[in-house]
Amino acid sequence: MRKPEKGALLGLKIIDFTRLLPGPLATMLMGDLGAEIIKVELPKSPDYARNFPPHKGGESLAFLNYNHSKQSLAIDYMQEEGKAILLDIIKTADIFIEQFRPNYLSKIGLGYEDLKKINPSLIYVSLTGYGQTGKYKDLAGHDLNYIGFAGGLSGNQLSAPQMPNVQMADIAGGSYMAVIACLSALYARTRTGEGQWIDVAMLDGAMPLAINALAWNWIVGKPENRDTSFLSGGMINYNIYSCKDKKYIALGALEFKFWQKFCQIIQKNEWLNRMIAPNKEQFDVWKNDLSALFETENSDFWIELGTKNDVPITPIYEVNELDNDEHIQERKMIVEVEHQTAGKIKNIGIPLKFSGTPSEVFRASPLLGQDNEEILRELGISESAIAELKNKKIIN
Repeated sequence: MRKPEKGALLGLKIIDFTRLLPGPLATMLMGDLGAEIIKVELPKSPDYARNFPPHKGGESLAFLNYNHSKQSLAIDYMQEEGKAILLDIIKTADIFIEQFRPNYLSKIGLGYEDLKKINPSLIYVSLTGYGQTGKYKDLAGHDLNYIGFAGGLSGNQLSAPQMPNVQMADIAGGSYMAVIACLSALYARTRTGEGQWIDVAMLDGAMPLAINALAWNWIVGKPENRDTSFLSGGMINYNIYSCKDKKYIALGALEFKFWQKFCQIIQKNEWLNRMIAPNKEQFDVWKNDLSALFETENSDFWIELGTKNDVPITPIYEVNELDNDEHIQERKMIVEVEHQTAGKIKNIGIPLKFSGTPSEVFRASPLLGQDNEEILRELGISESAIAELKNKKIIN
């Protein structure tokens, strides 16, 4: 099956001009929801993610996890004949999403103003690190740079900035914001009948992640130290603890009702007033007491205690533990798909569950140029013309 057959976005056609993680994940999410995604790559310079280790069956597992539910068109749009074919495809599209440096595509005739002439209703999404305007717009960058600019790595006098182990700016500031941009512009088009250009910057999209820290700074007049902030380690009832088996748990008893219940269960009613410490010295004493308590039992004991008594005590999983979680299995958030060369591979499932328009990961990530011929046939290009395009190296 080359195209989706169900989903909330069925009938939507998206030209995916993105690479690496942010854009491909955004289009994959929309492909999972039923949109037809045509991923366009240069035959001799495809998406860099195809080279990322580890590999299985000659295919990058990173690429396979960002690009399922898509078709692949490998065409040399730097040649005029290839560009003309691409423009014919874009004429039939709803959305064009790209991830190049500002103004690059305009220089080769694929900017918004160029495509607007042939498809006035086209929604054109430009996804970059710093946006199309501003002092930083031409700077190179990656997730670490954007989240650093956005205040998401801010340290304090007690500890240095910490490297996150997930790509926050790429995904929350890039992928998710790009999806929001596409769907918002589609709704606007139902009212106006017109497309538009949307400037999505990962730095801009990452800033809401620091909204509480920003608000504190604006109101109090100085940043709150990470080690004393309520939501990043400054409360013993909302913190991370090691257990007897050296596994970690998350205690999320943020509200008094949960902390009260916890104190009653462990028979420590004298700890009820320990939610907000008056100073660091007192905080350290309180946390040491609670740490010592958690070290008396294995993590399973505390997790079961929390589950039975409606107290938010949960495991801190390593990524290799997610597959075995019953809840994640029931929610179908890890799925297995069959790839023609890599065999069975696991992918992230669909985060949104629709009652009326259910979705599915309907297809594994495509090989480079896997759908060239079928896409060109739909344009009315003959078999002999397709063969000639191959001879000219315009398609692979």
